[in-house]
Amino acid sequence: MDGTATARVADSVYERLREKIFTGELAPGARLSVPALAESLEVSRSPVRDAVLHLVQDRLAREEPRRGAVVARIGAAELAAIYEVREVLEGLAARLAVENAGRRLVRALHEVLAEHERAVRTADIAATTEADMRFHSLVREASGNAEVIRLLDEVQTQVRLAMRTTTVTAGPRHAIDDHRAILTAIESGDPFAAEQAARAHIFRLRTVLLRQADEGA
Repeated sequence: MDGTATARVADSVYERLREKIFTGELAPGARLSVPALAESLEVSRSPVRDAVLHLVQDRLAREEPRRGAVVARIGAAELAAIYEVREVLEGLAARLAVENAGRRLVRALHEVLAEHERAVRTADIAATTEADMRFHSLVREASGNAEVIRLLDEVQTQVRLAMRTTTVTAGPRHAIDDHRAILTAIESGDPFAAEQAARAHIFRLRTVLLRQADEGA
């Protein structure tokens, strides 16, 4: 197998392992044994080794003494620190989205918010989570700033990982109300109101996480 083919297999293995982590099939703390994974995925060890290294680089896994690579675990205190950074980035993304995006963004956000509301009404947890993430994704993509998008993508990866063990919500109705406030500010064309609404949303979540961290201390 040439280098290009090996890289393609490694990318495929990485995506499969990443999805197993997000679905909980590979739980936090689970060992990422290269021989065992290669056997279960029916591939050679080399692309699995590359994929596991990629997971470590993306902080979805970490190296532990005598155990090797394991699925990473993010606690409430660590996640609260991530949200402290996320608050600033989400605010910046919302402000830039107003300055750079047109009416198409507003229409898309209205559609996602409607999907979010339907999911909450039917208690569809998976759809609720998907709509929540989609709302934030649309805003950051509309920011037009590649660095903001990259950093928030990395934050979102950490949040998805943390959701396996830590509740990252103060209630779905609160999230919808916060998203509606962000949308209203974006629709009004007020970049600073959009920034403040986005920051207030993440600040509220971070406050919940800090309380959880204190209770678990």
